[in-house]
Amino acid sequence: MSQSATIPNLESRIESLVILEIIIRLPALFLYPFSLTRRMKQVIVFRSDLKIGKGKIAAHAAHAGITGYERVMSKKPSVVKEWLSEGQKKIVLKVKDEQEMIELYEHVKRSVPAELIRDAGRTQVEPGTLICLVIGPWEDEEIDRFVGGMKLL
Repeated sequence: MSQSATIPNLESRIESLVILEIIIRLPALFLYPFSLTRRMKQVIVFRSDLKIGKGKIAAHAAHAGITGYERVMSKKPSVVKEWLSEGQKKIVLKVKDEQEMIELYEHVKRSVPAELIRDAGRTQVEPGTLICLVIGPWEDEEIDRFVGGMKLL
């Protein structure tokens, strides 16, 4: 097969993939005009220095997810609707300790909705212990400016 026959075939496949992506996302385009150009996510960051059980982590991840949702919904409902239409992507990351989490929060909160989550202290940790940080939901690229390169929990 000649190279000239292969290149148009490849171009045709790429064009088909682009058209397929547009068709899949077309309903969201009419509801949320920026859906083809940006992706949304929510990030939950846990402290790795705390020795807490999986159940506590799960409970706080749920608490953080709802807190982030409510915060953004009250200020920017169109962002939440777009995030919901994309499947509510969530990423769970870790930081070394409380100081690192607070530093991250201080940087993030200037441009992306973020909230610190503290524990009531009824079981495994003292009341008011900083457990996690929720960022977003918000645009992937903007969140990645702060968390790009961080490790998954």
